[in-house]
Amino acid sequence: MHDELIAQAQAWLTEDPDPETRTELARLIDAQDNTELAARFSGTLQFGTAGLRGELGAGPMRMNSSVVIRAAAGLAAYLKKQGHHDGLVVIGYDARHKSHDFARDTAAVMTGAGLRAAVLPRPLPTPVLAFAIRHLGAVAGVEVTASHNPPRDNGYKVYLGDGSQIVPPADTDIAAEIAAVPSLTTVRRPTEGWETLDDSVLDAYLARTDAVLSKGSPRTARTVYTAMHGVGKDVLLAAFARAGFPEPALVTEQAEPDPEFPTVAFPNPEEPGAMDLAFATARALTPAPDLIIANDPDADRCAVAVQGAQNGQNGENGENGQNATDWRMLRGDEVGALLAAHLVRRGATGTFAESIVSSSLLGRIAEKAGLNHVETLTGFKWIARAEGLRYGYEEALGYCVDPDGVRDKDGITAALLITELASQLKEEGHTLLDLLDDLAVEHGLHATDQLSVRVEDLSLIAAAMRRLREQPPTGLAGLPITRTDDLTRGTDTLPPTDGLRYTLDGARVIVRPSGTEPKLKCYLEVVIPVATHAELPRARARATALLESIKRDLSTAAGI
Repeated sequence: MHDELIAQAQAWLTEDPDPETRTELARLIDAQDNTELAARFSGTLQFGTAGLRGELGAGPMRMNSSVVIRAAAGLAAYLKKQGHHDGLVVIGYDARHKSHDFARDTAAVMTGAGLRAAVLPRPLPTPVLAFAIRHLGAVAGVEVTASHNPPRDNGYKVYLGDGSQIVPPADTDIAAEIAAVPSLTTVRRPTEGWETLDDSVLDAYLARTDAVLSKGSPRTARTVYTAMHGVGKDVLLAAFARAGFPEPALVTEQAEPDPEFPTVAFPNPEEPGAMDLAFATARALTPAPDLIIANDPDADRCAVAVQGAQNGQNGENGENGQNATDWRMLRGDEVGALLAAHLVRRGATGTFAESIVSSSLLGRIAEKAGLNHVETLTGFKWIARAEGLRYGYEEALGYCVDPDGVRDKDGITAALLITELASQLKEEGHTLLDLLDDLAVEHGLHATDQLSVRVEDLSLIAAAMRRLREQPPTGLAGLPITRTDDLTRGTDTLPPTDGLRYTLDGARVIVRPSGTEPKLKCYLEVVIPVATHAELPRARARATALLESIKRDLSTAAGI
């Protein structure tokens, strides 16, 4: 086994075009570090949810130039088999370590394969890449990003010509082409021949952002903004300036791109502590801003925080403040419902779509408005494909508010739309929290939460799913489970996926492995009818207690 490992590593080393990873791998070989070599050569990064994602480093189980060149070669071969022999592939990248290198590697491979390649001019938000694909008539797009993953990670997200992320069978077909690349020596990689785009694509994207707002709508809400050390700041500030909103106050410590993400453990607004600097910035301002906007590092997600507790509630989970004047993050489901209500009020038509793990409140809003409502599998690669899509969202802070422009989640246009809504409510003497109260009275209180378990050993996730299937719970929090759907079998409206869905009396639970992180995710929702605003505090207290009880029982049932 030792000799085989060394041989594999030596073979990889001879082909590796990156001096940095060559040095790293040579050091491991010289040290005969079998444990680390085994981790690097135990397989290959799997081409899964829209592409690749993993830790930077040498070897086939890490993100590096060798892996990216193979992925690009496989994508090029796939595109040519689809008849796109000289089609355009547009490439974007974020500000993470090696992102620009991987973008250049991809452009070289596409050019060498006879395709045309165009690279965005600098690190830009992922939605700009998704927009550019359709705007330029490209046959595919690649975004080099690990989104909100830890600093040591990077990734490779693939889109086809419709501007949305790949879905089966394209993913498995591309993976087969990647596996068929015999050696990096067979992949032509010229040093020039591709185009580096100018700012005209970005200008066209920014011109399109105006379309998400109503002409003549109020633009008075004042915001605090954090880019979370990512690439969102300049584009968001430009979009806000075009729209005529007050210039956002920046969280200066997180405003500029920094691949080390020095102020956050995980650069994801949902993670505990990630929004602390934004809250501190907002507290220091007089008068207080109306809302806080946060993007994740590639700016395709949008988080929103507001001041004040909801009917006497403290900050979410009690972490973010203990009084009615403090700030709290809105859940993705809350923002999703607010944006939907705003679009309905503006007379939007078309399909409202969401992932199955998102709140059923969207369906209630759409039904009352006479609009089509669709549930899809998790991920915008599915949401974006809903027929007649007008608005789509998923609870993980992803919102598509301009599907004709960006057929993916877009944290810039979502920020514009929620700020327009906050401005409109402000003019009426109301807040986003007031509108959430109104929606609860109108449609029932839809309270959501998540049980998320991060693991080092991926087998623990498989074991938890197996245990739930072999010893299925019959009830949670004292509520009987009235129906169990094993989503690996698919449903009338959904293709198969690894997940379990439990329907309870007044509640719903979905358990699934994350597609992008080493996590087991459990999505919980309880629905409590509410007749008047006066009943909301008691209903919220009841919902919180139920959600906590469901979490405990589910954790026990899954053995996590």
